Amino acid sequence: MNLRPRYLETLADGSWLARIVPMSGTNRATTEPLTVRVIDYTVDDGRDNPDEYRLLTTILDPAEAGAEDLAAAYARRWEIETTFDELKTHQRGPRAVLRSKAPDLVQQEIWGHLCCHYAIRTLMADTAAHTGQDPDRVSFVKALRIARRSVAQSAFPPPGADTADAIWSHAIRWLTQHLNPPRRKRSHPRVVKRKVLKWAAKSSHHTHWPQPEHTPHTTIHIH
Repeated sequence: MNLRPRYLETLADGSWLARIVPMSGTNRATTEPLTVRVIDYTVDDGRDNPDEYRLLTTILDPAEAGAEDLAAAYARRWEIETTFDELKTHQRGPRAVLRSKAPDLVQQEIWGHLCCHYAIRTLMADTAAHTGQDPDRVSFVKALRIARRSVAQSAFPPPGADTADAIWSHAIRWLTQHLNPPRRKRSHPRVVKRKVLKWAAKSSHHTHWPQPEHTPHTTIHIH
């Protein structure tokens, strides 16, 4: 889809407002234009030719989210897949299905999983704030493990930790001692995977391929 943003004005952080028509085909002429904010930026990771990007967002006010903040957040968009893995593989369990059979109960069970995930993520965020480390260094699997221990094992809290705040603080201290190593720096090219075929690419001399003069005779060899 070619959006072709039409320039409106430049904003203080270097981004600019534009109008686009989020539709292609015959309905494009009757579709109401949408105002978006355009952020043009490059990512320089030390190579000779930095990659250029264009980000479109409906967050129009730079005071609400600056251009650099949005560009940095966009680079982490793939991490939503990590969240799906946390919910489906680790928290719910591999190949596990929802137990509920009625639509209302299924919805209730999904909300339960989401609330549980939010609570674990809150514990991870508090641990990162307590240690001053990057939140990526706090392990979801370890946070899930200690949350389950706090519910299933009465011996989990230390002596005297008989309140929720004390148990929460103990969990943070335990996670602080079991942080993940720092992430290594990685970079990947913006390329499209192409399946390798055993056939040669078609060229001009294949257009006028010589045709057989006789009916072909097929021979089958049994090995």
